[in-house]
Amino acid sequence: MRHDVIVFDLDGTLSDPLEGIGRSINHALQACGYATHPLDELAIYIGPPLDFSFRELTGSQDEAHIAALVAHYRERYGSIGYAENALYAGIPEALAGLQARGCRIGLCTSKRVDFAEQILALFKLRQHFSFVSGGEIGTPKWQQLGALCQRGLVGPDSLMVGDRAVDMIAAHRNGLSAAGVLWGFGSQEELSEQSPRYLLSRIDELLTLG
Repeated sequence: MRHDVIVFDLDGTLSDPLEGIGRSINHALQACGYATHPLDELAIYIGPPLDFSFRELTGSQDEAHIAALVAHYRERYGSIGYAENALYAGIPEALAGLQARGCRIGLCTSKRVDFAEQILALFKLRQHFSFVSGGEIGTPKWQQLGALCQRGLVGPDSLMVGDRAVDMIAAHRNGLSAAGVLWGFGSQEELSEQSPRYLLSRIDELLTLG
């Protein structure tokens, strides 16, 4: 089936951001008196919104405290963390190929929109995207994608592509098809539990979606 709009997640789908995200999480934890963690232990927090991750890491439900942690994170991430990032091989070619087939491409990420724009510019990918949606603290991804539906940027024939369950859930709650990718941070079990229409193991398989 050809999809008119393909909406991509960013972290773990287009690039591997573990170094920058992990170091920025540790920066925030240390600034607020918590112990830091090895980067590989922080991989599970790539994808979900920051406020969720910091609640999980600290056990705190205090909104002001969580906001302080997020602010410390963004302080480092916005200056150097966003660039501690590696583009997956084959992504530029896949995006260009989908565009050549007439697909409109968008981005829907839980990270703040200015950070998303910085990353797309860093990897020289911005020209492929007709819209970029960034997240806000307290707004789950399914609501974020729902706002894109309300604006008419995506519709019933659109597809959400991501590496975590949160991406699959966002698609299904808005009546969209979903494609899970296995080169990111979500396991095959995590993705399969959400019954995506497609489950891709290679980046060149993205071209079959358009």
